[in-house]
Amino acid sequence: MKAAVLHEVGGVPRYEDYPDPVAGEGEVLIDVRAVAVENVDKAFAAGTHYASGEFIAHLPVIPAFDGIGALPDGTLVGFGNPRLPYGALAERTVVPAGAFVPIPEGVDPAVATVLGTAITGMSIKTAAGFVPGETVLVQGATGVAGRLAVKVARLLGAGRIVATGRDDEQLREVLALGADTVINTVVPDEALAGAFAEAKGDGYDVVVDFLWGRPTEILLRSLVPESFAFPKPTRVIQIGESAGAELGLAAGSLRTSGVEIYGAAKGLGPEVMGEAYGQIVKWAQSGELTFDLERVPLSDIETAWRRTDLKGRRLVVLP
Repeated sequence: MKAAVLHEVGGVPRYEDYPDPVAGEGEVLIDVRAVAVENVDKAFAAGTHYASGEFIAHLPVIPAFDGIGALPDGTLVGFGNPRLPYGALAERTVVPAGAFVPIPEGVDPAVATVLGTAITGMSIKTAAGFVPGETVLVQGATGVAGRLAVKVARLLGAGRIVATGRDDEQLREVLALGADTVINTVVPDEALAGAFAEAKGDGYDVVVDFLWGRPTEILLRSLVPESFAFPKPTRVIQIGESAGAELGLAAGSLRTSGVEIYGAAKGLGPEVMGEAYGQIVKWAQSGELTFDLERVPLSDIETAWRRTDLKGRRLVVLP
């Protein structure tokens, strides 16, 4: 079979022949149909992810840990946890029995690869208890997940959406996706604090945070009232850390601001996750929720792996 094969830590996967997987006891063969390549896949290949050790111990190895494929009987499924050295970026892979779920009819396999990313936007409801009409701030709205969070917030009935990012051109695109106001975070600290204060109106009800680090530290500082008040709660949902893994949190940023900080997994369980996934699927099937994808054939993996021009589009490889 053909596969994207990584031969060295920090290298680029090469399109080449690789032995076909053979299913052992308790395993199932998968014919791969679509795989989304994400930053975490590149971090594993580079050896920079905290859990890279086992992955790079199997060189040569095929990257990516999940995707969309077909069972031997033709059933389309989302699969995960392939047996190393077999990853998802290949014509075929092998997974434990049960390490897959059916994909609803009418969903394009390429689109199915990013349904899970869209669920992060549902955290405004599952983690923060969002109520239609509330104001939502999306921190890091120009990335794939951030853009989807803007769209999801609009579909859930947000009264107002404020979005942040680092690129004016991409922020204009986010306005077209449904944001009401955008903020460029590449400004001095005081200017950014002022922009947050000016854009908040009656206050941010929910913050979907893909950034953390400096922008969120400045946001929290900007929410501290200038005088004693009974503040309106601001529920911050921590999802990503693309601007930094840590921030300085002054006591007053919590004590007097009304800020409540949750992880994105708050409130999740099998039933809630199923409901959130079902809603995303319905929007995808109806066309209400659209996905910006860059589809490339597996044969172009070496060029695609190096791309830095996607600007909010998810790279999806089609074997």
